[in-house]
Amino acid sequence: MHTVRLAIIEDAAPFAEALEKFLRADEFGIECVAVYPTAEAAIRAIQKDRPDVALVDVHLPGMNGIECVARLKTRCPSLICLILTVYEDPPVIFDALKAGACGYLLKRTPPEEIAAAIVQAHAGGSPMSPQIARQVVSFFHRSLPADGLAVLTSREREVLELLATGSLYKEIGTRLGVSLDTVRSHLRNIYEKLHVHSRTEAVVKYLGKPK
Repeated sequence: MHTVRLAIIEDAAPFAEALEKFLRADEFGIECVAVYPTAEAAIRAIQKDRPDVALVDVHLPGMNGIECVARLKTRCPSLICLILTVYEDPPVIFDALKAGACGYLLKRTPPEEIAAAIVQAHAGGSPMSPQIARQVVSFFHRSLPADGLAVLTSREREVLELLATGSLYKEIGTRLGVSLDTVRSHLRNIYEKLHVHSRTEAVVKYLGKPK
């Protein structure tokens, strides 16, 4: 099993230390390579420490976590950024996704579920706390424009909705009763029709309201 190299960006030292200690267990396959108390510290050191996944708080001293994610993705496009915060307001959620976060967890999430989410994100998923996923789906249902719906088939809309809730490609296939190759084919069609190049862009294209 590949060990996931993790960086924690969190200014609450007791919380960060407790989480790091918990994740240190061999059973999770996670190695915490750095804990940064500020976004600025993370941006300075990220290329040297080379984590696979960054767990990012939203409320940080100085630069906030959302801007931090955007800066980190510019410096290290392959870095997987996962939000871990107390904020569950829709504008914050969608701003984080637009900035490049692949998932969104609440701090009240049990530690073992945080560990599972880190591994899932590294495997290609977009983990979200249930409360966040419900808000994403609700917003998805409310805000899809009619002309946007028209370009997708009903099955493509089902795939996109599951994508928005953080499902892995294999999980989408199981839910819809189709093969992994079929899921990938639907995704290629979705990307082409929406003129996007990634799952995050596809979800954000439909979830983000015009400013």
